[in-house]
Amino acid sequence: MSVNPHQWRRVRTSVPVVLGRLLDLVDDAPPDRPATAHWTVADTMAHLCGVAAMGLALVRGGPPDLPVPDLLELRRRTTVDTISVMNAEVLRHFTERRLPVLADRLRADVEEVLRAVDEAGPEHEVSWLGGARLPVTGLLAHLLNELNLHAWDIARAVGRRWVVDPADAALFVDLFMVGMTRRGYGRLLDRDGPAHPGTISVNFRHRFGPEVTMALADGRVTVAPTESRPDVRLSFDPAVFTLMLFGRVSRPRAVLARKLWVGGRRPWLLPVFLRTMRLPS
Repeated sequence: MSVNPHQWRRVRTSVPVVLGRLLDLVDDAPPDRPATAHWTVADTMAHLCGVAAMGLALVRGGPPDLPVPDLLELRRRTTVDTISVMNAEVLRHFTERRLPVLADRLRADVEEVLRAVDEAGPEHEVSWLGGARLPVTGLLAHLLNELNLHAWDIARAVGRRWVVDPADAALFVDLFMVGMTRRGYGRLLDRDGPAHPGTISVNFRHRFGPEVTMALADGRVTVAPTESRPDVRLSFDPAVFTLMLFGRVSRPRAVLARKLWVGGRRPWLLPVFLRTMRLPS
């Protein structure tokens, strides 16, 4: 469960670098330009401010500095499928939409998050959405992914190109997804419907870290010992893979671009696995 020192240095260094690129990107962006189907550029920046404020509160052990009623209870009962509800509540009550003000707040809160994480140390654990347990390195990897993901949205909206460093994207897989699965994701992945019978093992492989096998059994996902013949072998470019997980790149496009390779003895079970091990898109 120990955090790799290289990963710790990388995530700690990459967050301020990507933040700086994002702030340069929005410096002259039109605030009302649609960035996603539902959010403008200003909405997207307000969302990132909310992410940073909640991350800071988790590390500091206090309530988030956001004017949202019952936010702690909302955070506790949130699942992957209801994250959009929590995001909407935050944006409804946090009404600031002036880009310079949002940029200053985001910069300040991210700097505070980094200071708090340095004080806490890489093995410090927090209780995340839905009661999931997460090391602060995973919290930083999630913040890094949010910055990259929404910068990608804003860049498309203003006709610019945003490049996600695959080594940074790998941190989201290794420190957030795997780290949270190891420590327990609470009710974050709860879903209705019967559990798939039997076990599905999926081997994840990329060039920036060790391969990991996850297994789905009785509706729960765990980190499992590496198998010689897993049901699914998944090799991927982490940058494209994370964009795919969040619905920015389609699975066929990732496969055709040779950024995602699926094999194993039962590769057709991957969609079944991903119905549980899923992310909001």
